[in-house]
Amino acid sequence: MSADREKLDQLLAKVEELTATLNKASGELREVYAALKLLAVGQIMAPKAVSTSASALYTTSTPPPQPAPKPTTPPPVMPKASVEPSRLRSLDDIRMSFPEELEVRLAFEEKDGYIIIKPKQFLGSDNFAKIASAVRGMGGEYISAGRDSHFRVPKKKL
Repeated sequence: MSADREKLDQLLAKVEELTATLNKASGELREVYAALKLLAVGQIMAPKAVSTSASALYTTSTPPPQPAPKPTTPPPVMPKASVEPSRLRSLDDIRMSFPEELEVRLAFEEKDGYIIIKPKQFLGSDNFAKIASAVRGMGGEYISAGRDSHFRVPKKKL
């Protein structure tokens, strides 16, 4: 009986070790997920790049000399498909564009070439502005229709 007890203790120790390893991996995956989500939100909500070079900050009477343009060969003409799959947004792409605290307040659905985003609850002006900014950054718009008001983002990237 004591040999069985020893084997059970050894198995229990291995299970505890595996559980600790899985918990650590799960925590690290949550951190990676959060970092990737922040990057995605940052890319959507970031304003257009503003030049801060010295030539942009100071105006002179003569513009700085520009390098001669390099001759380029045009890219080969490829026949276009009617809709390229890589140029379509998925529901998950749009969902990942919002911080988690906003995402949980929104309902997402696909409808007629658009991703429809409806609030599940009152958003408040700050959250509404954040969502509206992100939606505009994706080429979307707000549709004011009383109780049926919603944001919509075209599936096709512009």
